Amino acid sequence: MRSHSAVYVDVGYLLASSATRVTGTSLRSGVEVDHRALIEAIMEQAAESSGLPVLRVNWYDSGGGRGGTPDREQEQIGLLPRVKLRLGRLSHSGEQKGVDLKIGLDLVTHARNSAVDVMFLLSGDDDLTEAVEEAQAHGIEVVLLAVPGDRGKPHAVSKHLLRAADRLELIDEKAIDAAVTTVVREMFQQPIVPYVPDEPGPDQAPAKPAAPVDGASAVPAAPPAPAGAPSGAGPDLGSHAGSDPVDSGPKPPTPALMPRKLPAPAPPAAPVPPAAVLAYQSTTGRPSGGWFESVDPQEEERLVDEVCASVLESWARTASEEARGTLLRGEPTIPSEIDRALLVDLSNRLGIYALDEPTRHILRSRFWVVASAKLRET
Repeated sequence: MRSHSAVYVDVGYLLASSATRVTGTSLRSGVEVDHRALIEAIMEQAAESSGLPVLRVNWYDSGGGRGGTPDREQEQIGLLPRVKLRLGRLSHSGEQKGVDLKIGLDLVTHARNSAVDVMFLLSGDDDLTEAVEEAQAHGIEVVLLAVPGDRGKPHAVSKHLLRAADRLELIDEKAIDAAVTTVVREMFQQPIVPYVPDEPGPDQAPAKPAAPVDGASAVPAAPPAPAGAPSGAGPDLGSHAGSDPVDSGPKPPTPALMPRKLPAPAPPAAPVPPAAVLAYQSTTGRPSGGWFESVDPQEEERLVDEVCASVLESWARTASEEARGTLLRGEPTIPSEIDRALLVDLSNRLGIYALDEPTRHILRSRFWVVASAKLRET
Protein backbone atom coordinates (compact mmCIF):
# COMPACT_ATOMS: atom_id res chain seq x y z
CA MET A 1 0.00 0.00 0.00
CA ARG A 2 1.33 3.41 -0.97
CA SER A 3 2.05 5.81 1.88
CA HIS A 4 0.12 9.07 2.15
CA SER A 5 -0.13 12.16 4.27
CA ALA A 6 -3.31 13.99 5.27
CA VAL A 7 -4.14 17.52 6.42
CA TYR A 8 -6.58 18.33 9.22
CA VAL A 9 -7.61 21.99 9.15
CA ASP A 10 -9.29 23.78 12.05
CA VAL A 11 -10.91 26.46 9.89
CA GLY A 12 -11.78 28.68 12.84
CA TYR A 13 -8.12 28.88 13.80
CA LEU A 14 -6.86 29.24 10.23
CA LEU A 15 -9.14 32.10 9.23
CA ALA A 16 -9.08 33.93 12.57
CA SER A 17 -5.28 33.86 12.69
CA SER A 18 -4.98 34.82 9.01
CA ALA A 19 -7.42 37.69 9.52
CA THR A 20 -5.31 38.89 12.47
CA ARG A 21 -2.22 38.83 10.28
CA VAL A 22 -3.95 40.86 7.54
CA THR A 23 -6.26 43.24 9.43
CA GLY A 24 -5.00 43.17 13.00
CA THR A 25 -8.16 41.49 14.32
CA SER A 26 -9.51 37.93 14.24
CA LEU A 27 -12.93 39.00 12.87
CA ARG A 28 -13.51 36.62 9.94
CA SER A 29 -16.02 38.86 8.18
CA GLY A 30 -13.32 41.52 7.78
CA VAL A 31 -11.41 39.49 5.18
CA GLU A 32 -12.08 37.87 1.83
CA VAL A 33 -10.58 34.40 1.30
CA ASP A 34 -9.66 32.59 -1.90
CA HIS A 35 -10.29 29.15 -0.41
CA ARG A 36 -9.15 27.19 -3.46
CA ALA A 37 -5.80 28.97 -3.61
CA LEU A 38 -5.28 28.66 0.14
CA ILE A 39 -6.10 24.93 0.23
CA GLU A 40 -3.90 24.18 -2.76
CA ALA A 41 -0.99 26.03 -1.12
CA ILE A 42 -1.41 24.04 2.12
CA MET A 43 -1.58 20.74 0.22
CA GLU A 44 1.53 21.62 -1.77
CA GLN A 45 3.46 22.49 1.39
CA ALA A 46 2.39 19.27 3.12
CA ALA A 47 3.41 17.12 0.14
CA GLU A 48 6.80 18.82 -0.13
CA SER A 49 7.45 18.60 3.62
CA SER A 50 6.58 14.91 4.00
CA GLY A 51 7.66 13.67 0.60
CA LEU A 52 4.29 11.89 0.39
CA PRO A 53 1.21 12.62 -1.70
CA VAL A 54 -1.70 14.18 0.18
CA LEU A 55 -4.60 11.77 0.49
CA ARG A 56 -7.06 14.54 1.34
CA VAL A 57 -7.62 17.76 3.25
CA ASN A 58 -10.17 17.43 6.07
CA TRP A 59 -11.87 20.81 6.45
CA TYR A 60 -13.47 21.32 9.90
CA ASP A 61 -15.83 24.25 10.42
CA SER A 62 -19.22 25.05 11.96
CA GLY A 63 -22.05 24.76 9.46
CA GLY A 64 -23.22 28.14 8.22
CA GLY A 65 -26.70 26.88 7.37
CA ARG A 66 -29.63 25.94 9.55
CA GLY A 67 -28.94 23.03 11.92
CA GLY A 68 -25.26 22.81 11.01
CA THR A 69 -25.83 22.34 7.28
CA PRO A 70 -23.29 23.88 4.87
CA ASP A 71 -23.88 27.34 3.48
CA ARG A 72 -23.24 28.19 -0.17
CA GLU A 73 -19.55 28.93 0.35
CA GLN A 74 -18.98 25.71 2.27
CA GLU A 75 -20.75 23.69 -0.41
CA GLN A 76 -18.29 25.05 -2.97
CA ILE A 77 -15.36 24.15 -0.72
CA GLY A 78 -16.70 20.61 -0.34
CA LEU A 79 -16.70 20.22 -4.14
CA LEU A 80 -12.96 20.90 -4.40
CA PRO A 81 -10.86 17.82 -5.27
CA ARG A 82 -9.52 15.86 -2.29
CA VAL A 83 -11.33 18.07 0.22
CA LYS A 84 -13.56 16.45 2.85
CA LEU A 85 -16.03 18.84 4.48
CA ARG A 86 -16.52 18.07 8.18
CA LEU A 87 -19.04 20.38 9.87
CA GLY A 88 -20.05 21.02 13.44
CA ARG A 89 -22.75 23.47 14.43
CA LEU A 90 -23.25 26.82 16.11
CA SER A 91 -25.10 27.11 19.42
CA HIS A 92 -27.76 29.76 20.02
CA SER A 93 -25.08 31.91 21.65
CA GLY A 94 -22.88 31.64 18.56
CA GLU A 95 -20.35 29.22 20.04
CA GLN A 96 -18.84 26.51 17.86
CA LYS A 97 -19.94 23.01 18.87
CA GLY A 98 -18.66 19.58 17.81
CA VAL A 99 -15.73 20.75 15.67
CA ASP A 100 -12.90 19.90 18.09
CA LEU A 101 -14.50 16.53 18.81
CA LYS A 102 -14.66 15.66 15.09
CA ILE A 103 -10.99 16.57 14.64
CA GLY A 104 -9.89 14.50 17.63
CA LEU A 105 -11.96 11.47 16.63
CA ASP A 106 -10.66 11.55 13.05
CA LEU A 107 -7.04 11.80 14.18
CA VAL A 108 -7.40 8.74 16.41
CA THR A 109 -9.54 6.71 13.99
CA HIS A 110 -7.29 7.31 10.99
CA ALA A 111 -4.22 6.48 13.07
CA ARG A 112 -5.70 3.20 14.32
CA ASN A 113 -6.64 2.21 10.76
CA SER A 114 -3.21 3.22 9.41
CA ALA A 115 -4.95 5.39 6.82
CA VAL A 116 -1.93 7.71 6.53
CA ASP A 117 1.67 7.85 7.73
CA VAL A 118 1.99 11.59 8.38
CA MET A 119 -0.69 13.91 9.74
CA PHE A 120 -0.53 17.69 9.36
CA LEU A 121 -2.70 19.34 12.01
CA LEU A 122 -3.47 23.01 11.34
CA SER A 123 -4.78 24.23 14.69
CA GLY A 124 -3.76 25.87 17.94
CA ASP A 125 -6.39 24.33 20.22
CA ASP A 126 -5.15 22.90 23.51
CA ASP A 127 -8.07 20.42 23.56
CA LEU A 128 -6.49 18.45 20.70
CA THR A 129 -3.34 17.57 22.67
CA GLU A 130 -4.58 14.18 23.87
CA ALA A 131 -5.78 13.20 20.38
CA VAL A 132 -2.34 14.02 18.98
CA GLU A 133 -0.66 11.85 21.60
CA GLU A 134 -3.05 8.97 20.89
CA ALA A 135 -2.32 9.16 17.14
CA GLN A 136 1.42 9.12 17.86
CA ALA A 137 0.96 6.00 19.98
CA HIS A 138 -0.09 4.21 16.77
CA GLY A 139 3.14 5.13 15.02
CA ILE A 140 1.88 8.22 13.16
CA GLU A 141 4.01 11.35 12.79
CA VAL A 142 1.97 14.44 13.68
CA VAL A 143 3.23 17.76 12.31
CA LEU A 144 1.69 20.94 13.68
CA LEU A 145 0.98 23.63 11.07
CA ALA A 146 0.52 27.18 12.31
CA VAL A 147 -0.14 30.64 10.90
CA PRO A 148 2.93 32.87 11.26
CA GLY A 149 2.46 35.77 13.64
CA ASP A 150 4.77 38.54 14.79
CA ARG A 151 8.52 37.94 14.42
CA GLY A 152 7.98 34.60 12.68
CA LYS A 153 6.45 32.89 15.70
CA PRO A 154 3.31 30.70 15.52
CA HIS A 155 0.15 32.66 16.16
CA ALA A 156 -2.17 31.60 19.01
CA VAL A 157 -0.94 28.01 19.50
CA SER A 158 -1.25 26.24 22.85
CA LYS A 159 2.05 25.40 24.53
CA HIS A 160 0.76 21.92 25.38
CA LEU A 161 -0.05 21.28 21.72
CA LEU A 162 3.38 22.52 20.68
CA ARG A 163 5.09 20.12 23.09
CA ALA A 164 2.95 17.18 21.98
CA ALA A 165 3.53 17.56 18.21
CA ASP A 166 6.53 15.93 16.54
CA ARG A 167 7.51 19.21 14.91
CA LEU A 168 6.19 22.62 13.99
CA GLU A 169 5.91 24.23 10.58
CA LEU A 170 4.66 27.69 9.69
CA ILE A 171 2.45 28.14 6.66
CA ASP A 172 4.13 30.07 3.88
CA GLU A 173 3.50 33.77 4.50
CA LYS A 174 3.19 34.50 0.79
CA ALA A 175 0.42 31.91 0.42
CA ILE A 176 -1.63 33.53 3.21
CA ASP A 177 -1.07 37.08 2.03
CA ALA A 178 -2.12 36.14 -1.52
CA ALA A 179 -5.27 34.23 -0.53
CA VAL A 180 -6.50 36.33 2.41
CA THR A 181 -7.18 40.00 1.70
CA THR A 182 -8.87 42.87 3.49
CA VAL A 183 -12.45 43.59 2.52
CA VAL A 184 -12.51 46.95 0.74
CA ARG A 185 -15.94 48.52 0.32
CA GLU A 186 -17.26 52.04 0.23
CA MET A 187 -17.63 53.43 3.71
CA PHE A 188 -20.97 54.96 4.65
CA GLN A 189 -20.82 58.71 4.93
CA GLN A 190 -24.13 59.25 6.71
CA PRO A 191 -23.74 59.45 10.49
CA ILE A 192 -25.77 57.08 12.59
CA VAL A 193 -28.73 58.80 14.24
CA PRO A 194 -29.85 57.16 17.48
CA TYR A 195 -33.34 55.71 17.34
CA VAL A 196 -36.00 58.02 18.82
CA PRO A 197 -39.70 56.98 18.84
CA ASP A 198 -42.02 59.21 16.81
CA GLU A 199 -44.10 61.64 18.86
CA PRO A 200 -46.61 64.35 17.87
CA GLY A 201 -45.28 67.88 17.58
CA PRO A 202 -46.75 70.87 19.48
CA ASP A 203 -48.91 71.92 16.50
CA GLN A 204 -49.77 68.41 15.37
CA ALA A 205 -53.02 66.89 16.59
CA PRO A 206 -53.08 63.19 17.32
CA ALA A 207 -54.38 61.07 14.50
CA LYS A 208 -58.06 60.07 14.69
CA PRO A 209 -58.89 56.39 14.53
CA ALA A 210 -59.73 55.09 11.10
CA ALA A 211 -62.59 52.95 12.40
CA PRO A 212 -64.95 53.39 15.37
CA VAL A 213 -64.24 51.59 18.61
CA ASP A 214 -66.19 48.54 19.84
CA GLY A 215 -66.72 47.22 16.32
CA ALA A 216 -69.47 49.75 15.40
CA SER A 217 -69.57 50.92 11.80
CA ALA A 218 -69.74 54.61 11.16
CA VAL A 219 -73.10 55.95 9.91
CA PRO A 220 -73.03 58.94 7.56
CA ALA A 221 -74.67 62.07 8.86
CA ALA A 222 -78.06 62.95 7.42
CA PRO A 223 -78.05 65.56 4.63
CA PRO A 224 -79.44 69.02 5.48
CA ALA A 225 -83.19 69.47 5.27
CA PRO A 226 -84.56 71.28 2.15
CA ALA A 227 -85.67 74.88 2.43
CA GLY A 228 -89.14 75.30 3.93
CA ALA A 229 -89.15 72.00 5.67
CA PRO A 230 -90.16 72.00 9.32
CA SER A 231 -87.41 71.97 11.90
CA GLY A 232 -86.08 68.46 12.58
CA ALA A 233 -87.72 67.00 9.47
CA GLY A 234 -85.67 64.87 7.14
CA PRO A 235 -85.61 65.15 3.33
CA ASP A 236 -88.72 64.23 1.34
CA LEU A 237 -87.80 60.85 -0.12
CA GLY A 238 -91.35 60.13 -1.34
CA SER A 239 -93.84 57.67 0.04
CA HIS A 240 -94.95 54.24 -1.20
CA ALA A 241 -98.08 52.37 -0.34
CA GLY A 242 -97.54 49.60 2.12
CA SER A 243 -93.90 50.51 2.68
CA ASP A 244 -92.33 49.88 6.06
CA PRO A 245 -92.06 53.13 8.01
CA VAL A 246 -88.52 52.08 9.06
CA ASP A 247 -87.39 52.48 5.46
CA SER A 248 -88.83 55.96 5.08
CA GLY A 249 -85.38 57.58 5.32
CA PRO A 250 -82.05 57.60 7.10
CA LYS A 251 -81.97 58.46 10.76
CA PRO A 252 -79.28 60.24 12.72
CA PRO A 253 -77.00 57.86 14.65
CA THR A 254 -77.74 57.21 18.28
CA PRO A 255 -75.09 57.97 20.95
CA ALA A 256 -74.31 54.25 21.20
CA LEU A 257 -73.25 54.22 17.56
CA MET A 258 -71.13 57.34 17.71
CA PRO A 259 -67.36 56.68 17.63
CA ARG A 260 -65.60 57.40 20.87
CA LYS A 261 -62.94 60.05 21.03
CA LEU A 262 -59.62 58.52 22.02
CA PRO A 263 -57.39 60.42 24.44
CA ALA A 264 -54.21 61.97 23.07
CA PRO A 265 -51.22 59.61 23.35
CA ALA A 266 -49.00 60.24 26.32
CA PRO A 267 -45.58 61.63 25.45
CA PRO A 268 -42.78 59.02 25.60
CA ALA A 269 -40.92 58.78 28.85
CA ALA A 270 -37.49 60.32 29.01
CA PRO A 271 -34.75 57.75 28.26
CA VAL A 272 -33.19 56.25 31.33
CA PRO A 273 -29.39 56.06 31.22
CA PRO A 274 -28.14 52.45 31.23
CA ALA A 275 -27.04 51.05 34.52
CA ALA A 276 -23.41 50.27 35.13
CA VAL A 277 -22.37 46.89 33.76
CA LEU A 278 -19.52 46.06 36.10
CA ALA A 279 -19.30 45.52 39.83
CA TYR A 280 -16.42 47.64 41.10
CA GLN A 281 -14.36 47.55 44.22
CA SER A 282 -15.12 50.35 46.64
CA THR A 283 -11.44 50.99 47.22
CA THR A 284 -9.98 51.03 43.72
CA GLY A 285 -13.04 51.65 41.56
CA ARG A 286 -12.10 48.65 39.37
CA PRO A 287 -13.49 45.11 39.06
CA SER A 288 -12.24 42.68 41.66
CA GLY A 289 -9.96 39.85 40.58
CA GLY A 290 -8.54 39.08 37.15
CA TRP A 291 -5.48 40.01 35.16
CA PHE A 292 -6.16 43.77 35.32
CA GLU A 293 -5.72 43.98 39.09
CA SER A 294 -1.95 44.12 38.58
CA VAL A 295 -2.03 46.55 35.63
CA ASP A 296 -2.00 50.32 35.64
CA PRO A 297 -5.55 51.61 34.91
CA GLN A 298 -4.38 53.79 32.03
CA GLU A 299 -2.50 50.91 30.42
CA GLU A 300 -5.54 48.70 30.93
CA GLU A 301 -7.86 51.17 29.20
CA ARG A 302 -5.43 51.76 26.33
CA LEU A 303 -4.97 48.06 25.62
CA VAL A 304 -8.67 47.20 25.76
CA ASP A 305 -9.67 50.22 23.69
CA GLU A 306 -7.16 49.27 21.01
CA VAL A 307 -8.65 45.80 20.74
CA CYS A 308 -12.22 47.16 20.61
CA ALA A 309 -11.35 49.79 18.00
CA SER A 310 -9.56 47.27 15.80
CA VAL A 311 -12.52 44.86 15.81
CA LEU A 312 -15.01 47.68 15.17
CA GLU A 313 -13.03 49.07 12.24
CA SER A 314 -12.83 45.64 10.61
CA TRP A 315 -16.55 45.00 11.19
CA ALA A 316 -17.61 48.44 9.91
CA ARG A 317 -16.04 47.83 6.49
CA THR A 318 -18.93 45.55 5.55
CA ALA A 319 -21.66 46.76 7.92
CA SER A 320 -24.57 48.73 6.49
CA GLU A 321 -25.89 51.86 8.16
CA GLU A 322 -28.86 49.84 9.39
CA ALA A 323 -26.54 47.24 10.91
CA ARG A 324 -24.60 49.93 12.72
CA GLY A 325 -27.75 51.39 14.20
CA THR A 326 -28.96 47.92 15.20
CA LEU A 327 -25.68 47.26 16.97
CA LEU A 328 -25.93 50.44 19.03
CA ARG A 329 -29.59 49.85 19.91
CA GLY A 330 -28.77 46.29 21.00
CA GLU A 331 -26.63 47.34 23.96
CA PRO A 332 -25.62 45.54 26.16
CA THR A 333 -25.85 42.42 23.96
CA ILE A 334 -22.76 42.07 21.75
CA PRO A 335 -23.23 39.99 18.57
CA SER A 336 -21.55 36.60 18.92
CA GLU A 337 -19.13 37.12 16.00
CA ILE A 338 -17.86 40.40 17.41
CA ASP A 339 -17.73 39.04 20.96
CA ARG A 340 -15.60 36.07 19.87
CA ALA A 341 -13.20 38.36 18.02
CA LEU A 342 -12.86 40.62 21.08
CA LEU A 343 -12.03 37.68 23.36
CA VAL A 344 -9.60 36.07 20.92
CA ASP A 345 -7.79 39.32 20.15
CA LEU A 346 -7.36 40.32 23.78
CA SER A 347 -6.18 36.79 24.64
CA ASN A 348 -3.58 37.04 21.90
CA ARG A 349 -2.44 40.47 23.04
CA LEU A 350 -2.04 39.28 26.63
CA GLY A 351 -0.59 35.89 25.73
CA ILE A 352 -3.32 34.22 27.82
CA TYR A 353 -5.14 31.15 26.49
CA ALA A 354 -8.41 31.81 28.40
CA LEU A 355 -9.50 35.15 29.86
CA ASP A 356 -10.90 35.21 33.38
CA GLU A 357 -14.37 36.59 34.07
CA PRO A 358 -13.36 40.02 35.49
CA THR A 359 -11.23 40.66 32.39
CA ARG A 360 -14.14 39.72 30.14
CA HIS A 361 -16.37 42.17 32.01
CA ILE A 362 -13.92 45.01 31.50
CA LEU A 363 -13.55 44.21 27.80
CA ARG A 364 -17.30 44.07 27.13
CA SER A 365 -17.99 47.21 29.11
CA ARG A 366 -15.33 49.24 27.29
CA PHE A 367 -16.60 47.93 23.95
CA TRP A 368 -19.79 50.01 24.23
CA VAL A 369 -17.82 53.12 25.16
CA VAL A 370 -15.64 52.74 22.08
CA ALA A 371 -18.55 51.70 19.83
CA SER A 372 -20.67 54.71 20.82
CA ALA A 373 -17.79 57.09 20.06
CA LYS A 374 -16.54 55.52 16.80
CA LEU A 375 -19.79 54.53 15.06
CA ARG A 376 -21.55 57.82 15.67
CA GLU A 377 -18.66 59.87 14.32
CA THR A 378 -18.48 57.99 10.97
